[in-house]
Amino acid sequence: MNEGTPSRRRDSSLSREKLFDAASELFSERGFDRTTIRDIGERAGVDPALIARYFTNKSGLYTAVLRAELGDAPPPDLLAPERLRALFDRGDRRGTGPVFRSAVQAHDDDAVQDAARAQLYLRMVDPLRERFARDGVDRPQLRAELAAAAFIGVLLARGAGTLDELAAADLDDLVPLVLATLGGLDV
Repeated sequence: MNEGTPSRRRDSSLSREKLFDAASELFSERGFDRTTIRDIGERAGVDPALIARYFTNKSGLYTAVLRAELGDAPPPDLLAPERLRALFDRGDRRGTGPVFRSAVQAHDDDAVQDAARAQLYLRMVDPLRERFARDGVDRPQLRAELAAAAFIGVLLARGAGTLDELAAADLDDLVPLVLATLGGLDV
């Protein structure tokens, strides 16, 4: 290093964190397909080539974001009012995330689709299936998948704004109605 040249210290953990945070925001805003490696690098303020170093590729980064969103504790099921409210609130603020999108549109990248599907089951279907099985509900797996699909449909329709009253509904009114619908699967 020349004496007149400033020292450039690389902080790999900070660069990794910046890439991760930028990707998390962009994947939530745009989805996997419309987010480029260049976009992630620009938002993070670091060289996008570092994605390959820390995450292998964009799919690896996407998978890391999906896993981190869940955290360590298993989430409550959709029939927990606070969980349902939190999901609607997040959808209202950030739009539908990649996990919910995977339920209605397959990703071109098989690894991404597999990771999103696994997260969808872990976050939504499995907790409901466990509740339904515990409660002795007939066909708990099918009913859990049906309830998850119904919720995602409501969330997507609310975000699209096409159904006027649904889009404008206050969460204090919406959450009990959705709970009644999801919980009223007794057939």
